Amino acid sequence: MTVTATSVDRPDRLEPSAAPASRGARLLRRLVPAATAALSGVLLYVSFPPRTVWWLALPAFAVFGWVLRGRSRKAAFGLGYLFGLGFLLPLLVWTGVEVGPGPWLALVAIEAIFVALVGVGVAAVSRLPAWPVWAAALWIAGEAARARVPFRGFPWGKIAFGQADGVFLPLAAVGGTPVLSFGVVLCGFGLYEIVRLVLERRRSGEVRRSAAAVALLSVAVPVVGALAARTLVSDKAQDGTATVAVIQGNVPRLGLDFNSQRRAVLDYHARETERLAAEVKAGKVARPDFVLWPENSSDVDPFANADAATVIDRAAKAIGAPISVGGVVERDGKLYNEQILWDPEKGPTQTYDKRQVQPFGEYLPLRSLIGAINSDWTSMVRKDFSRGTKPGVFDMDDAKVGLVTCYEAAFDWAVRSEVTDGAQLISVPSNNATFDRSEMTYQQLAMSRVRAVEHSRTVTVPVTSGVSAIIMPDGRITQKTGMFVADSLVQKVPLRSSRTPATKLGILPETALVLVAAGGLGWAIGAGARSRRNAAG
Repeated sequence: MTVTATSVDRPDRLEPSAAPASRGARLLRRLVPAATAALSGVLLYVSFPPRTVWWLALPAFAVFGWVLRGRSRKAAFGLGYLFGLGFLLPLLVWTGVEVGPGPWLALVAIEAIFVALVGVGVAAVSRLPAWPVWAAALWIAGEAARARVPFRGFPWGKIAFGQADGVFLPLAAVGGTPVLSFGVVLCGFGLYEIVRLVLERRRSGEVRRSAAAVALLSVAVPVVGALAARTLVSDKAQDGTATVAVIQGNVPRLGLDFNSQRRAVLDYHARETERLAAEVKAGKVARPDFVLWPENSSDVDPFANADAATVIDRAAKAIGAPISVGGVVERDGKLYNEQILWDPEKGPTQTYDKRQVQPFGEYLPLRSLIGAINSDWTSMVRKDFSRGTKPGVFDMDDAKVGLVTCYEAAFDWAVRSEVTDGAQLISVPSNNATFDRSEMTYQQLAMSRVRAVEHSRTVTVPVTSGVSAIIMPDGRITQKTGMFVADSLVQKVPLRSSRTPATKLGILPETALVLVAAGGLGWAIGAGARSRRNAAG
């Protein structure tokens, strides 16, 4: 009897023909969740610009919730990491356009760890009542961490930035990108919970009413909230209007070596401004109240090079309006990515130094270590840019224009600080020439659309090589250019000074959601400990 029982109970004593089937089944049980996690991450990526299928984020998170439900910490970490790779590998491929796959893969490998840790948390809370709420808050906690560390953070890939065309967009005006992201993720997890409960009812014939109510509310509240928040979104002028000109001068060649063509880039932007001035003089275009050039439109320091100053001054006088010029300047031995307000009569009057400089692009962390790995990378960033310390709001004609330089648009605090400092309009001067024709420029444009709604401000996006655009306070793009063409946009836009709840609340919604995440995680850990004690008893 003992031998017979052993042969039945132990897998290693099964007949040879049955053993491979058992191993195959176990392998399949491991591969299916892994493949599903990775593919749901890819589905989330597809929901991002330049595509407009924003709603795909909902099934992506529904499937992610299914994959993680009830998993062990180890399994959840691995599945979360695969979800992160599926999402971030294609989303951030543009980071390797000019420098090769090494930096791209390293960035994704690090960023996916945050997603993996969120996966562990979601699995832990997946058995709690109202788990979609705890799980969505955990996702926001992960986004908050990614926006701060390492190297001052990298918020690219916030769920909010994929929703510029979506029904949830007005939530940005309620509580900024954290609330917008939370609404989308909560709705996705809620969809999975509804499906799970329907299947459970078919199987057992009953479902707890409280669980069903939470599942339905997880889907309904974000949608209803977004529809209600549309009253916060308006493109009406509160402080009059301004006629703004956005200049895209283009660059001679693509790639990182555009910096070696600095004088040519400056000349291109001056030439396009003078062409626009001729059209204004001919009565074909309205005269702008002020003109916005992109980041790096004058990498020849006009304070140190008289010829560059002459080119800019001539362009300002031709158009008869102040110009915000994106320059690279050296002051007291330090290098700054600077916006310069150039008046046609007074010359340079105000400056703004970029505060959130880009790691590995504008400064090189761990320079000695990276140089030992690949000296080519250190040669690309020969000298680190210094950070500015104050918000930049230019007085241009009768308008207050807040400057948010390129990479800064991804950071909540950098945009909000300009609005709280009095900006009636936001400009996001950028230089995307380094990234060729990749999706990066469209991802960044979507960020600017979200920022417009978040703070109820017109947002202009002057870019060296495109896509430049004018965005209304309700997130609509009213004009835009092509890529790698010289062009200009002129439009009368509303000036606004009211503050949305998101502007007023600042970091508070994100802090509240992080505390909710911590509370849910603490509850799950406590429940697990009690369950283990009961089992031991």
